[in-house]
Amino acid sequence: MQLLTFGINHQTAPLAVREQVAFNAEAMDVALRDLVDNGAAKEATILSTCNRTEIYCNTTTPAQAVGWLAAYHHLPVAEIEPYLYRLPQAQAVKHAFRVASGLDSMVLGEPQILGQMKQAVRQAEQAGTLGFLLHKLFQRTFSVAKDVRTQTEIGANLVSMAAAAVKLAERIFPGIAEQKILFIGAGEMIELNAVHFAARSPRCITVANRTLDRAETLARRINGHAITLADLPKQLAQHDIIVTCTASQLPILGKGMVERALKQRKHRPLFIVDLAVPRDVEAEVTELDDVFLYTLDDIAEVVKDGLDARQSAVKEAEVIIDSGVSDFVHWMESREVVPTIRALRDQAERNRRHEMEKAVRLLAKGEAPEKVLDMMSNSLTNKFLHAPTHALNQVHGDEREQFLEVIHRLYHFNSEE
Repeated sequence: MQLLTFGINHQTAPLAVREQVAFNAEAMDVALRDLVDNGAAKEATILSTCNRTEIYCNTTTPAQAVGWLAAYHHLPVAEIEPYLYRLPQAQAVKHAFRVASGLDSMVLGEPQILGQMKQAVRQAEQAGTLGFLLHKLFQRTFSVAKDVRTQTEIGANLVSMAAAAVKLAERIFPGIAEQKILFIGAGEMIELNAVHFAARSPRCITVANRTLDRAETLARRINGHAITLADLPKQLAQHDIIVTCTASQLPILGKGMVERALKQRKHRPLFIVDLAVPRDVEAEVTELDDVFLYTLDDIAEVVKDGLDARQSAVKEAEVIIDSGVSDFVHWMESREVVPTIRALRDQAERNRRHEMEKAVRLLAKGEAPEKVLDMMSNSLTNKFLHAPTHALNQVHGDEREQFLEVIHRLYHFNSEE
């Protein structure tokens, strides 16, 4: 079993790099099957979020698996190599446990990543790429994450991305209650932000989404109204605060569209939070006056507030994780001897069947049962002991001492024997 985790995250790569290797949720099945069908991995799961893209796999060719990631996104390996981490075996197990527990998140202790990891596992299961090893890994991962979250205060005093977005908006505007807010997208991240902003009772809330049904569902929950993405060019100027997070592979808000909105607003400030990876807002928008654009990495600076209050829980969480890693690594090591155990049992079974058939033939010829049983037991004993005694006679020096020690352990001999 060759467990490997590799990828990039918010700690190793800037947003501009992370968005180049992000996976579209709708094409995840295709990507997973391509990774396995190409022979780069025997089984695989892809976790692709705003903060990370990492692949958990069972592979004997790590370089080929990494090469697949670059090739899939039409990138030379050298372009992403400086940002990549490769974590084999025990390191991969510990990383999975820490990610699921919220210890590796941009917001320490945030719970959203656990749901994202579970979704990644479901997608791998649907694609047929979740094999025996990864199934066991994630089963144990979710159990450890549950222990961390129930037995420590890792989530205490949590400052979420949504709360940070509200905090930034309140630096720009005297109060949220007088502003009109536009949410672009209707996924989990937008829902979290919508709830936080709605609690400030803004003048107006609009939800824009590719499909109107999903936009209307969220709008009803927060007392807003829904539009489609096609309505954005006309509606953009009417809003003061924009929070966007879609799965689009191309920008939703271009520099030209935002520039036209600013002219209609007579250059009243426009506050934009772009939480998407790849980004929903063209980077050139930052060049415009009267626009306050914050990306996911910008939000990270705000969420550091309250971090100290949770640091004391990290040591407790690491103890739980280390114990879980030790148990899982022991399980992996035990699985590696299974083929040898199976081979030993198969050989013993062949010997048993051979002697049994010989004994039955002798009994059929009228031989005394006692004599047949004695012959069969002697023959089995000789066959079972032939391999270890022959090997013992062939070894010399230090190797002989080591072999003797193994024999004593196998047969529970004491030193006198």
